[in-house]
Order: sequence, then C-alpha cells, then structure tokens
Amino acid sequence: MANISIREEKPTFQPKFRRNEMWRYFGPAFVASVAYIDPGNFATNILGGSQYGYRLLWVLLWSNAMAILIQYLSAKLGIVTGLTLPQNCRRHFSRPWTLFLWVMAEVAAIATDLAEFLGAALGIYLLFGGTLLAHGWTRTETLFAAAMIAAVAVFFILALDLAGYRWLERGIMAFVGLIGFCYGFEVFLVHPDWRLAAFSTLVPTLDPKEIHGSLYAAVGMLGATVMPHVVYLHSALVQPRVQELAKEPRVEGFSRRRRYLQFELIDVLFAMNGAWLINSAMIVMAAVAFAHSRMAPSIEQAYHTLGPLLGPVSATVFAVALLCSGLSSSTVGVMAGQVIIEGFLDIKFSVFLRRLITIIPALLVIAFGLDPLRILILSQVVLSFTLPFALVPLLILTNRESVMRSFTSARRTRIAGWCTVAIILTLNVVLLGQIALGL
Repeated sequence: MANISIREEKPTFQPKFRRNEMWRYFGPAFVASVAYIDPGNFATNILGGSQYGYRLLWVLLWSNAMAILIQYLSAKLGIVTGLTLPQNCRRHFSRPWTLFLWVMAEVAAIATDLAEFLGAALGIYLLFGGTLLAHGWTRTETLFAAAMIAAVAVFFILALDLAGYRWLERGIMAFVGLIGFCYGFEVFLVHPDWRLAAFSTLVPTLDPKEIHGSLYAAVGMLGATVMPHVVYLHSALVQPRVQELAKEPRVEGFSRRRRYLQFELIDVLFAMNGAWLINSAMIVMAAVAFAHSRMAPSIEQAYHTLGPLLGPVSATVFAVALLCSGLSSSTVGVMAGQVIIEGFLDIKFSVFLRRLITIIPALLVIAFGLDPLRILILSQVVLSFTLPFALVPLLILTNRESVMRSFTSARRTRIAGWCTVAIILTLNVVLLGQIALGL
C-alpha cells in the first residue's frame, strides 16, 4: 500500500460541506462496529441481563465511550500516515518488537476467526438444524454441515469486495441494520421498564448481594466489546478513500485530511453508538425474558426458551440476528487477519486463502465434538489477553510527533487514551485472575 506523505497542514479555511458529501465517507466504522456485536457479545450480554437485569447497562455505555476513542485513533493513524497500524509498527518499531506484536496479533486474529465462525455455524444450526436432527443426524454432524454452509456464505460476502470496497461496506452495513431490526423487534415484544433501564445506564452499580458475580459479568462484557482485531483493521478500512483523496488536485489552504478526519469522526459516532444500542437491547431483552432463570442460559438455551415465552417468531428472529452477526463478524475477522499478516510481514496474502485456512480450526473443534460455546468463551479470554498489544502501540504512534506531525494527539486525548488502556487492562487482569482461580 503506497505511503501518503505527511505535510504540516494548517489550513486557513474549511469549505462548507457539499450536499451529500458526508455519505461518501460513511462505511469504515460500520464495518469495524460488527466486532462489537459479534457472537461473543450475545453470550456475555445474555449472561449479564439474565442474572443481573438492567443493572449492568452502564458497562456498555462506558465500553462504548472507550470504543469510540480507540476506533477513531486507529482511523486517524491510517488517514494521516496512509499506512495501516501493522505497517506503522513495522516502520517505526524494531524488528524483534514488530515480530512479537505480529505473533500476538495473529493469536488475536485466530481466536476471533474461530469464535465468529462458530457463531455463524450455530446460527445456521438453530435455524435449520431441527430438520436434520429429525432425520437422524447427530448434533455434531448437523453443526459440521452448518459450518460448511457458513464457510461458503462468508466466501460470497468477501467476494463483494471484487466489485469495489463500497459494495462490501454496504453489505456489512445491511447485516448491522438487520441485527438492529431483530433486536428492536425483541425489545418490542418484552415491554421493558424504560425508567429502570435509563437509570441503570447512567448510574454505575453492581449487585450488592453478588458483588463477585456481577463484577465477573461486567468484565466479561467489556472483554467481549473492545476487540483487538478491529483496532488493526480500522486503520486499513480508511485507505481506499485516502488514496482517492491523494489523487485530487491540491487546494491552497485546504486540508483534505482534516476534512476526512471530521467525517470519519461522525462515521465512528454513528456506528459505535448503533452497536451500543444493539448491545443494550440484548441486555434489556435478556433482563425481561430470562429474569427468572436460575442459571444464565447459553445461546442455544436462550433460543429454545424464547419460543415458549414470546412465540416462535421471537426465537427465529433471535437466530437470524445470531446468524447475521456470525457471518458479518467472521468476514470482518478474515479481513483483519489479512491486514495483520500483510502489514507486519510486508507480504501479499489473499483474503480467500486466509478464509480457507481459518476454517480448519473451527471444523476440527466441531468434528471432535467439542462444545462450541466453551470454545467461544475461551476465545474471549484470549482476546482479552492480546488486547494491550494492539492498544499500546496505537497510542504510542498517535502520540508521537515524528509519526503524526501536526496531527499528533492533543494532551486531553493522550490522557483519555492511557486512562482507557489502564481501565481495560485492570479489568482484563481481574477477568483472567478470576478464571485462573476458578472463581
């Protein structure tokens, strides 16, 4: 990917927005937002809502604020330098450090691919598996068939990029919209207590009768929300537009990068807040529908419970949302893996080959009869562990004047960024400690 040279840009004016100009820049953040509503979020939000009602809605609000900052900084790095985060790491860090960051990024990418592909397979299984089970197929055989169908579907979604990056963005945005519609429908059915939901969103609290359990759920929700692979990916998603802007004639006193940064901030705000609303709807639905559950239902149990409670349409809508989440997030995970290996190692790697390789671990998990939900939860732990190795380099680079020139992060942004990293790291250490101790 060609580097776009960085000049000191201190524009004397910014032209007024042209009609419909903003829509040209919508897309990258919506693709990244898919990672915030992936199957891991389904599992953790159902846990939080079923066991603690509306109480943990505030976790999603603060997680979303952190996600907005992180995703904007990733996009900003890509727009200003014309390079992805992995490419910037290779350029500005030593080779041993770069190789170490690549290994950690690959671990995150593999865990992401595995979890999200399993989520897509589970969605197909819930929707169509009953027919095969009724004809004598085993659960393992049915899940394996669902996984193969999911693999083909993801190949078709990736093929949209051959028609142009905007087609792929529109496809992913359509999935996000459908997931939002599905959960809007679920919330409509359960008739939530909006006053209590608003209070729980604004006022941070934990369950006084079960501090440890509610803290565990809160940390799990954060770990499933802030994902490392899209930190790498977002800096790459902006590159097609950066290259288009570089070809346009220069206007004296006008910075196209600054204009793009303005639009990308709007893109991030719309996309991340949309993901926040969907996640909040998941908790609200679980808080009402599974309020009397003695144990937190798994995704599969939630599907089978919704039918008797709210009608078969509700269960079907839930499975459709899971399928859309799994397919779209699996596609985004493969794209992130391609950005990681190409950026850190400076090689060309086909996204279709990447998809083919990442199918194998998921198929092995299913073929050996391992529990997909246990693997999904394990993947979230792995992602929590690898998250710092994406965030810390991002903050170092965006705070470094030799990299960003006049676009270096302001002091308040630096403080907010390091506070965000400190909070995420602290909570992830708590999560890993709880799991290690078997609490």
